[in-house]
Amino acid sequence: MSDEEILLVPLLTPRDGIPLVVVDGESLALAIEALGTGGIYVAVDAERASGYRYSQRAYLIQLKREGGSIILIDPIKCPDLSGVNQVLLDCEWILHASTQDLACLREVGIDPRRMFDTELGARLAGCPRVGLGPLIESLLGFSLAKEHSAVDWSTRPLPEPWLGYAALDVELLIELRNEVAELLEEQGKLAWAYEEFEAILLAPAPKPRSEPWRRTSDIHQVKKPLNQAVVRELWYARDNLARSTDIAPGRILRDSAIVQAALKLPATDRELLAIPAFNSRNAYNNSSIWLEAIARAKTLPESELPEFAPKLDALPPLRVWQQRAPAAFARLEAARSAISTLALDLDMPIENLLAPENVRRICWEPPGDSATSLNPGAVAAFLAERGARRWQISLVGEPIALALLTTSELRNI
Repeated sequence: MSDEEILLVPLLTPRDGIPLVVVDGESLALAIEALGTGGIYVAVDAERASGYRYSQRAYLIQLKREGGSIILIDPIKCPDLSGVNQVLLDCEWILHASTQDLACLREVGIDPRRMFDTELGARLAGCPRVGLGPLIESLLGFSLAKEHSAVDWSTRPLPEPWLGYAALDVELLIELRNEVAELLEEQGKLAWAYEEFEAILLAPAPKPRSEPWRRTSDIHQVKKPLNQAVVRELWYARDNLARSTDIAPGRILRDSAIVQAALKLPATDRELLAIPAFNSRNAYNNSSIWLEAIARAKTLPESELPEFAPKLDALPPLRVWQQRAPAAFARLEAARSAISTLALDLDMPIENLLAPENVRRICWEPPGDSATSLNPGAVAAFLAERGARRWQISLVGEPIALALLTTSELRNI
């Protein structure tokens, strides 16, 4: 056991004990009244049932306003939390890994106007471990229990040990925010962090994928259009069943079963259930659905079979750049080197300095004349159009502009 581990103080229960869960209008009104007074910070977290349920809704919401006690709310029993949002409008909401929880919070009426993300802030500050537990350990000296991190939060009633675990997620979140903010302030990065937080809050909801079935694990094994049609039909059959029963798709039928069925094309119960991946209860109980999906795929005319290569606005794989586009490859190598050096100097992950996809795209097809003339303005406009923040552009704009001249006679400008 290391000295660091010996010095950690286990945090087993909230300071004020485990609160009762808000489950009705009367207790919600009291919770809103309590949340209406306190400091400017409010810690919030949400528990979903990922891996158990189809939906990504929240099954428990934890809040703690500065100076107040922890409040636990059951959003299934109290699905409209706009009253909570209203009394906290002027607060700074503190979340850890906010992109995981914002959508489910907004579903119940919680929509922060100002936010601090301790996980993202810690990344920008160069912290080596940015999970909630490790951060609380390294910055506050407490250790959190981890044994309930992957439980089914749709369970009712929620066991008291689970509630204690959930409450601890916000117990020290305000203190953690202050420590991370202090690190960022010392490094001159606090304004950058708030730009990042604002961008998350203003980001549009992601568009649904046009062909989500193509993300089936190991689909690369399925090469013929007919077999891919089986993957598609099985994927949508599973998705429809998962949606109607609110069960996670992987608990109904694993991706490996879909791929094996697509390769073997079973036509009977016996042939289907001979495939090992169909031995689970849900797969077995719904065998008729899977056989119908396979049969549908087999009867499709050739014109309705999927194309093997999807039409995507995607760049070629990096492994072929050097031979297929040596100039673009040279620009990419130069840009990566410049950004890597800058990230090292700033003590932050490269991907937080600039999204790798933006680096690849600008090197593949430089904007305007930036491949032949030093043109940081064109680079800045290109990156801004693709969502780069002002602080990022101010740091990487000129290094990338120089990197784009790698294959030009002007590279020594």
